[in-house]
Amino acid sequence: MSSRHRALLLAGPVVLAGILLGGAPARAADVFVQANPSTVEAGFMVGIKASCRTNTQPATVESPAFGSVTVQPQAGFLTAVATVPQTTRADTYRVRLSCPDGGNASTRLMVVGTGGAWPQKGPAAGFGGTAGDDPGRVLVTGGLATTGLGVLLGLVALRRRRRAGAAGRG
Repeated sequence: MSSRHRALLLAGPVVLAGILLGGAPARAADVFVQANPSTVEAGFMVGIKASCRTNTQPATVESPAFGSVTVQPQAGFLTAVATVPQTTRADTYRVRLSCPDGGNASTRLMVVGTGGAWPQKGPAAGFGGTAGDDPGRVLVTGGLATTGLGVLLGLVALRRRRRAGAAGRG
């Protein structure tokens, strides 16, 4: 018997066992819970998406980070939104799903501390922010002075032209 035939004979039972035994872990994947985002700042909300074997009844999700919430059936999954209280200290917390049929799953939620005071206005990065005092007076004065100088130079040029024209006639 060739080595190719031997390999096929050995591969057949292995593939058959994989097909027969491969179905069992898929059943465990029916039950899950996810926290989105998986890292959240204290005081903010976190979305919860979960699944039990049947998603037609509400289930409970609990965590020391936000307490207990009921996930409701929506679009084939169980969903809810929980708010992590501002007083929650920075740590990694377990999020646990309890299904009505006894199934359960868990995941982790990382809570980071609050960022403290947020900026109330943008940085001074442009004309208004870096100019200091109101530049309106300077701009108006400069504009008027430039206009006046232009008028004066125009009058001088007209006067010269008239003098040159009168000198050429006479």
